[in-house]
Amino acid sequence: MAAPDARRELDTTSIPGYVIFPEQNDIDLRAGPKLRSQTHPLDQLSLKEIAVTAKLIREYANPQQLKFNCISLREPKKNEYAAFRSRTGPRPDRRALAIVLEQGASSVAEVVVNLTQLLVEDWKPVSDVAPTLTLEDLDIMERIARTDPRVIEVCAEIGITDMSKVYIDAWAIGVDHRWGFERRLQQGLAYYRTSEFDNQYAHPLDFSVIADTEAEEVLSVDVRRVNGERTQVPLVEHNYLPEFIADGYQHHRLKPIEITQPEGVSFQMNGNEIHWANYKMHIGFNYREGIVLSDVRIQDPYENRERTLFNRISVVEMVVPYGNPDPPHHKKHAFDVGEYGTGLMTNSLKLGCDCKGAIHYLDGIVSTSKGQAAIIPNAICIHEEDNGILYKHTDFRDANVISARDRKLIISQIITAANYEYGFYHIFTLDGTYKLEIKLTGMLNTYCLHPSETAAPYGTEVAPGIDAHNHQHIFSLRIDPEIDGPDNSIVQSDAVPSEAPVGSPGNLYGNGFYCKKTLLRTSKEAAVDYCHETQRAWDIINPNKIHESCKKPIGYKMINSSCPPLLAKPGSIVHKRAAFARKTLWVVPYKDYELFPAGDYVCQSNGEENHPHNGTVLDWSNRDEPIENTDIVCYLQFGLTHFPRCEDFPIMPAEPVGVMIRASNFFQKNPALWVPPSQISKDLSSRNAFMPGGCCEGKKAVTARL
Repeated sequence: MAAPDARRELDTTSIPGYVIFPEQNDIDLRAGPKLRSQTHPLDQLSLKEIAVTAKLIREYANPQQLKFNCISLREPKKNEYAAFRSRTGPRPDRRALAIVLEQGASSVAEVVVNLTQLLVEDWKPVSDVAPTLTLEDLDIMERIARTDPRVIEVCAEIGITDMSKVYIDAWAIGVDHRWGFERRLQQGLAYYRTSEFDNQYAHPLDFSVIADTEAEEVLSVDVRRVNGERTQVPLVEHNYLPEFIADGYQHHRLKPIEITQPEGVSFQMNGNEIHWANYKMHIGFNYREGIVLSDVRIQDPYENRERTLFNRISVVEMVVPYGNPDPPHHKKHAFDVGEYGTGLMTNSLKLGCDCKGAIHYLDGIVSTSKGQAAIIPNAICIHEEDNGILYKHTDFRDANVISARDRKLIISQIITAANYEYGFYHIFTLDGTYKLEIKLTGMLNTYCLHPSETAAPYGTEVAPGIDAHNHQHIFSLRIDPEIDGPDNSIVQSDAVPSEAPVGSPGNLYGNGFYCKKTLLRTSKEAAVDYCHETQRAWDIINPNKIHESCKKPIGYKMINSSCPPLLAKPGSIVHKRAAFARKTLWVVPYKDYELFPAGDYVCQSNGEENHPHNGTVLDWSNRDEPIENTDIVCYLQFGLTHFPRCEDFPIMPAEPVGVMIRASNFFQKNPALWVPPSQISKDLSSRNAFMPGGCCEGKKAVTARL
């Protein structure tokens, strides 16, 4: 890295939702900050560890002036952590991974710092990549665009002279062939506010801005003209904040709902480890993935032992490709994990608004461009909710009824990605099931319509002159399984009719059907799509453990019917960059630090295969390695295709989508029979006096409340 020019100091104190700690330049590294403590090896870096990491890197790079893109935990290698967990090996050294840039330039290096030994272990320059755009980076766009003469000029052409009313949402640019990796780029989508707190997405403007993040320079102002004409800003207000619409609230129609747990919560926290019902796991957090669940185990009520389920679960990517092929919309395909960082965009949650009931919060810790530590207060919400019926049966002959209530543990975070909000809810229920539910809300991304245009076929005119374009949300859930042991396999399950013809001895009446099982043996075989016709699912099995009753390998089933195909055509930029979204499932052998299916560096990526510094799940799958009875990793894609509705404007009602992983021949029998029933009733006089329908019906019912 060359010596940089003098740069303006970034104002990191203005990052919304962050509590930023001053730089700690007076740390005495020789004294040793005692970082080798009893900290759990998977805990996110502490405030002190971030400060020490930044100081060690500065001293190593001196006299170069650096900008920190991220400082995050470098998780221990799986075998090191497994040895520590089983008490057959030492505590792994604490390490940090930092991605650094030369101040004012776009050159990138990956740095590994050993915090136990207090030294820089590795410094690796990487080329032809662009790291995550942080909130500080994105703030640059609006600030420099408002004062740029070209932006001022194009605003004046449509009658806008007060630049304080012009707002620019900064986005990653995708790919713009006018520039390469010598520039670190972002694009700005322009809007207008008629007054303070006005809804800017009701007033989209007809131009976009391209800027160099590091040089803080506007490179281009791209104006869209229709028949040679500009499109005037739509000025009708469509507001949703209380100061605009509170007179329309009808409080009397809804009575309060109180959620109480008078005896407290049913989970226990030991640092960042949680124990709830029969589950134990570690809850981590980082700038890119947000919530990371590790070391997920369950106590088997019948075998009286703790059994492993998953080494690690996290949302590792999502892509939002927009479907309008006209410029500038062809460049709108956000990768909200890889391009911006789910952790960096995390909201600070508030009791009663984002979470209800008895709540336990965990903070998120990230870093700034100066290497300062920053806290996102209440980044993670942990709470319980009632989940309806767990099991129930009414015997109409003798009037016996038993009913137990389920409940769920929810570990959640909410992020704001420019116009959209996403709520991530990791849910565990008493029958051994894991669910990931994502709720989409917030604001539609809008654009102005020229009077000669119509929104169809690529969008919906959600209000006069306002076009919301068709788009998709495709998420990638990374599942690192350990189904009762480290060596697992994948079996595909398809519901199919019997091959025997109607009238034949094997299918006389033609009603036969069965579950067709297909063992997926290599990574290429396991790059597969969902099939609605066969209700396809995939079992993660342990072929070394056979269930004593069904004589099948024990397993957990991945159930996912919300998996739209990537609609961008082969050969398109989106199809190349979002190769992970081409398949519903990918399965590859586990390799340390092989995490992100769209690559470690998603910004400005072009989808090049076999990139030396930016491998993707397509590259890993193409190695076509064996995945049978070995340590494997699954990438499960799910999501939805969004054709905007007028009901989604001006603010969207939340729309849920999710996947489920549940036990399949893993337990001897129903694993929730340890849960006391809510009510047991029996009519002592007549079997006909007690009819199905309620726990307390029947004139002479004896009821036990447990």
